[in-house]
Amino acid sequence: MKVKLLISTVVAVFLAAGATTAQAHSSLSTLPKQIKVYRAEVNHMRTVMGVPAMQYAMGAAFQGWVLVSPRDVLVHELVAWKRTTKIVRWMYGQVPNKNAWLCIHRGEGAWNDPNSPFWGGLQMDMSFQRAYGSYLLRKKGTADNWTPLEQMWTAEKARRSGRGFYPWPNTARNCGLI
Repeated sequence: MKVKLLISTVVAVFLAAGATTAQAHSSLSTLPKQIKVYRAEVNHMRTVMGVPAMQYAMGAAFQGWVLVSPRDVLVHELVAWKRTTKIVRWMYGQVPNKNAWLCIHRGEGAWNDPNSPFWGGLQMDMSFQRAYGSYLLRKKGTADNWTPLEQMWTAEKARRSGRGFYPWPNTARNCGLI
């Protein structure tokens, strides 16, 4: 009974959005793909932030529930991943010391500066990228291919490791950070 009600609700939402009944039912078959996309985005952001990846977003959402259908589980899991993605996107944008990194950036290169031996907006050399941004270096190449947030999170990892703002001695001094 719960499954029929849930599926009817999902179909009604799709129909209200202007979809046909066939589109609503076929979209239910794409749930695993949608979940995979949200999970990948969350895990990318968490890895860049230096937080362990997540396997499940549901947590205790199903305690006390009697689940009748795998489709029911997928719908609830998709909702959980959407919520988790929204929260992690917000957290991802809250780079610690963001104003300090932006100040340092003003005295360094463009965010997409491709010139060796220093890349990106915070002018990271290869050993710095390997040490603090190895995931991004493998996935996207040098720092000039990373987003500004990815570059700032990488710099924040270095700062937290004990290096402080000293990898940018001149610009950090001009910004009053050292």
